[in-house]
Amino acid sequence: MTDRPLTLMAVHAHPDDEATGTGGVLARYAAEGIRTVLVTCTDGGCGDGPGGVKPGGPGHDPVAVARMRRDELEASCEVLKISDLEMLDYADSGMAGWPSNDAPGSFWQTPVEEGAARLAELMRHYRPDVVVTYDENGFYGHPDHIQAHRITMAALKLTDLTPKVYWTTVPHSQMARFGEVMREFADDIPEPDPAEAAALAEIGLPDDEITTWVDTTPYSDQKYDALAAHASQGENIFFLRMGKERFAELMGTETFLRVQDATGAPTPETDLFAGLR
Repeated sequence: MTDRPLTLMAVHAHPDDEATGTGGVLARYAAEGIRTVLVTCTDGGCGDGPGGVKPGGPGHDPVAVARMRRDELEASCEVLKISDLEMLDYADSGMAGWPSNDAPGSFWQTPVEEGAARLAELMRHYRPDVVVTYDENGFYGHPDHIQAHRITMAALKLTDLTPKVYWTTVPHSQMARFGEVMREFADDIPEPDPAEAAALAEIGLPDDEITTWVDTTPYSDQKYDALAAHASQGENIFFLRMGKERFAELMGTETFLRVQDATGAPTPETDLFAGLR
């Protein structure tokens, strides 16, 4: 036994990703005295600019956007009581198919071994007991999410650490509910065409394949406020439209697939730190 605190490390692609998929667990475990470390891989420069200016549009300045989003990220970390923020500061690659995917210096163009080596150094420093990132498809196919997955899994192999490792996911039953709620709060969202519906159906996992269901309902207000801290991206953060009460109903449980474990804790589990305390 050592005096080192239990530590959770979340590896995310962009500013605001920390709140969307893991805001609840970050807030919950911080409140329980666990050290929470957030690694954000890109600068978010392909996000919306002031006034909703879109990437590639007139007046969009990726450097200014990145600076603004760094301030928003720090505000989100304060809301969630995150212990340590680490920025890898790779250039945001943008959505799949954007020209920015091919830009020199973008995260998508960065060799996995380079990003992994940098992340491995952070892992050796913080020695996390739990690591959370995305699955192989980056949850929904975003290049930077896929790259975050790749460097995380490669970094783990470069260390002598054996943390519990989780990938964020959503149960298929909840994805169906998301669609219903989105159309309830946004009249401008059309019914998806068959191809889009099929793609959406592939996101997440069947309920019975999810290993870990963490109740974060008491921290839903913090999660909502952390999302709201990313005000410049508000047009893209649908969940802010529904208000805190409905948000808590829909987003009060965060779910994960456990892919590495040395504790033998049985699944399904309700605690990322099951078997560690």
